[in-house]
Amino acid sequence: MTNRARIYRQPKTAMQSGMAGCDAWILDFEPAEARRADPLMGWSGSADTQTQVRLRFDTREEAVAYAEKGGLANDIELPQNSRFRPKAYADNFRFGRPENWTH
Repeated sequence: MTNRARIYRQPKTAMQSGMAGCDAWILDFEPAEARRADPLMGWSGSADTQTQVRLRFDTREEAVAYAEKGGLANDIELPQNSRFRPKAYADNFRFGRPENWTH
């Protein structure tokens, strides 16, 4: 069993513009052993099944409490704040625009 976990907030994917489904905190276990290539097929894998487990929590405190209860050292990655800049298509044609508009 591993004794280290990573707690982070799931970022939005590149395929979505909104932040739906990104409010959960994720707890991932670090691998206990290195991955190795299978001699027959060449696929990489390991006998460590904890790396396949991904736990979701509503709050960071719940994830930290679970890790502490299980005796796991944890690394918490805080999310970066993103700045939302509202844009309008009409801004392309406004008067006093800093650069020239061309097709």
